[in-house]
Amino acid sequence: MSKDSERSENEHYNLEPILKERAHYNLIIGERSNGKTYAALMYALERYVKGGAEAAYLRRMQEDFIGKRGAGLFQPLVVNGEISKLTNGEWEDVYYYASRWYLCKYVESKKGQERVTDSRPFMYGFALSQMEHEKGTGYPNVKNIIFDEFITRTAYLRDEFVLFMNTLSTIIRSRDDVKIFMLANTVNKYCPYFDEMGLRHVRDMKQGEIDVYQLKHASGKVLRVAVEYCKPFEKGKKSDFYFAFDNQKLEMITSGIWEIDIYPHCPYKYKPKDIKFKYFIEFDANLLQCEVVFIDNMTFTFIHRKTTPLKDEENDLIYSTRYDPRPNWRRKITLPMFKVEHKILEYYRADKIFYQDNEVGEIVRNYLVWCGKTA
Repeated sequence: MSKDSERSENEHYNLEPILKERAHYNLIIGERSNGKTYAALMYALERYVKGGAEAAYLRRMQEDFIGKRGAGLFQPLVVNGEISKLTNGEWEDVYYYASRWYLCKYVESKKGQERVTDSRPFMYGFALSQMEHEKGTGYPNVKNIIFDEFITRTAYLRDEFVLFMNTLSTIIRSRDDVKIFMLANTVNKYCPYFDEMGLRHVRDMKQGEIDVYQLKHASGKVLRVAVEYCKPFEKGKKSDFYFAFDNQKLEMITSGIWEIDIYPHCPYKYKPKDIKFKYFIEFDANLLQCEVVFIDNMTFTFIHRKTTPLKDEENDLIYSTRYDPRPNWRRKITLPMFKVEHKILEYYRADKIFYQDNEVGEIVRNYLVWCGKTA
């Protein structure tokens, strides 16, 4: 094994700090290729070798782990000799078949080199999008669950958090001895899981911090949720120089800061008299004020944070993910009903939207993604 392939605790992510919190849910968020998945897979494999505890590997879509992706999931551990070391040479590789992972080794025979596989899998694969087919199956030996890449920048499944909870219910059943790891790169600060799980301070965390939330159940038991925003490595990664371009988006890869696009800022100064209409967007605990501006034979919409409460909730046009029966409260800006809403939507279709800053642009982008993926 070459020195280049060796993993050092000083160079790659270490699970020990978050494990000390003894949490039921462990959310680990950080830069790409820092060893989050490697560490979680290693932890699950160790528990199987030492005590027979099986694991579950969750992804959003089945194509994320079938075929060559599933076959290659444990290759970094295999290359580093971790399988052989953990099993004292009994096994040397991992074999993937039908959404299951098995320990294996290769022996010489009259037919040549043959694969010998463990009698049972140590890990099972689950796709949230396919969970309707899993409800009748039991997994009583699964003690560790790894949900990889739970944050996405493109789109979440419809009612994804409910699908995730149903998946956990299928695996856990009536037990209370399961540990859950949720891993993600810092690709999107506005993740619905944060709101659904009541994790109110994730966006304000500093790199290197671990926050613990304690939620008391009606039974009296306390659910512990630990969230770690991984500290970047002091020396960086060897590959960082490949991303030395002057592009803010690449900092997520090299330092783990949240990925945010560059959005157009307001092109002109305007006065209150130039504002012809106001509407509001409420999304993910953020309240935005949207102003339709007419100035010098031009028109556009400028969106900024609203730092004071809404003044007229009975009459202002308000877009919100909440259900509200009042006619001025609407959910999807992309499904206009009234004439004014059709006019508003035209600004988005014509790219005549400008933002206070990139963070506001990111909020609106995620709101529009939500509009396209919810009922």
